Amino acid sequence: MLGYLALGAVAFITFIYLIIKPIAFYFYDPKGLRKYPNYALLSGVTDFRHSYLAAQGFRSKDLSDAHKMTGEPILRIGPNSLSFGDVRAIKAIYGHNTKCLKDLNYVIMAGSHRHLFDVVDRADHTRKRRQLSAAFALKNLENWEYKVAYTAQRLFKAFDQKCTLPLKGTIPDPADVNLDFNHWINLWTIEAINYITLSTEMDLLDTGTDIVVAERRDGTRYKGRYRHAQNQTAIVQAVLVWDYKLWPWIEWLSKTIPSKYKKIWEAGAASEDIFYHLAAERLRRYQAGEKLDDFFSCMMEDKAGNPNNLEWGEIVAEVGAIINAGSDTTAIALTHILELLIKHPQHMDTLRQEIDSVLEDDEVIAPYDKVKDLPFLRACIDEGLRIIPPTSAGLPRRTPPEGARILDEWIPGDTSVNMTAYATHHNAKVFPEPETFNPNRWLDVEERKRMEPFFIPFSTGGRGCIGRNISYLEQVVVLSSLVHRYEFALPNPDFELARIEAFNIVCGALPVKIWKREI
Repeated sequence: MLGYLALGAVAFITFIYLIIKPIAFYFYDPKGLRKYPNYALLSGVTDFRHSYLAAQGFRSKDLSDAHKMTGEPILRIGPNSLSFGDVRAIKAIYGHNTKCLKDLNYVIMAGSHRHLFDVVDRADHTRKRRQLSAAFALKNLENWEYKVAYTAQRLFKAFDQKCTLPLKGTIPDPADVNLDFNHWINLWTIEAINYITLSTEMDLLDTGTDIVVAERRDGTRYKGRYRHAQNQTAIVQAVLVWDYKLWPWIEWLSKTIPSKYKKIWEAGAASEDIFYHLAAERLRRYQAGEKLDDFFSCMMEDKAGNPNNLEWGEIVAEVGAIINAGSDTTAIALTHILELLIKHPQHMDTLRQEIDSVLEDDEVIAPYDKVKDLPFLRACIDEGLRIIPPTSAGLPRRTPPEGARILDEWIPGDTSVNMTAYATHHNAKVFPEPETFNPNRWLDVEERKRMEPFFIPFSTGGRGCIGRNISYLEQVVVLSSLVHRYEFALPNPDFELARIEAFNIVCGALPVKIWKREI
């Protein structure tokens, strides 16, 4: 009897907390947010409506379309969350002088130590950025070009083995469509960023799999899947995180109750242990006296060779952040741009002519100095980043306690605000015919200057991605080398790459026929 009473009490309290309280809060409206139109019927009552939106696979496009359809510059996407659809909001939310801080999702999902991407405190962020800025400087990265070239050579060795005879007709023989470009470019970016960050030479391009060693904190080791675990963790977090107050319960329940999310959590469990093992191995080499030129050494010592004395937990956090983000976004960008170029052969031809004009016929890996200033190459990369940003989602920010002015509206303090890169990049006033892949839009100097303030694939302001230089270096070298050496064909003209939006875009397979060019 007492058990039933206790169960009833729990059910009643849950009903009050999840149903009655949010409805009462919505009508009480202490912040005055009810004046903004709801994205959906329940958006003003519960964050679970946004979780449902996230589970559909591409919330940024859905939000962008909603702003366009309603004509509303501000939509309420949660009880305490606003989405902005006017590009003028970018500066106020993300600009250098913004008073908005990173939102609470960065806090509740952080580990025991903050890294550069999830730290909220401004002073701590400044300290971290200062320590890593030298390593991320383009001059320093150019000294590590040989690491990009070495891993790219190993990628092309694998591609050479997949090459078939030249295409006859317009649709390839299904037996010749034997290369999943997205899979292999992900293996390459994993190897490249780990070589740059930790001087770790991996064997993924030899095995053709993402299976690596994972290490628990007690030293026990097991095999885990690097990219698969990384993607699964990102997917489940991106779907469930939006109710910040309930997050600890949501996380526990989704990991405990048998469901598809429990399976996703389990599939992603190895991710943290993989990053830990890679950091621990590099530390063991450092302690053994190996002198290596990489990001890790920049974290351990300053320019004068003096120790930075960072806590081990902070080092692990920073390493994990770099090799996670550094492999993910570049692979997404290269997958997108190759699909777009194959579908737009006129732009592929123009790009090839430009690259062929500076490379020798037998050059396999393009030297960065030869291709870094090619205007159409950069235009293609930027147009790919514009039309499908690897990080399409709005990066949540929180207004300061005193509030902030955004789009001539005074937004109350401690309110979650964001504008998606996807909506920004598909604004027709800034980018005419935004759905059209048109690299030529970037070639006019004055037009580029006009568009660049609203081109935010790496975010913007003081929190803009510190790794943009390495991403551009990798994309420039690999894309120019790819289109110079190979030709590609999709399975059929109607092929569409599958995409799921987590925090970044998770791409499906990109099956292609590949063959060597006759130059």
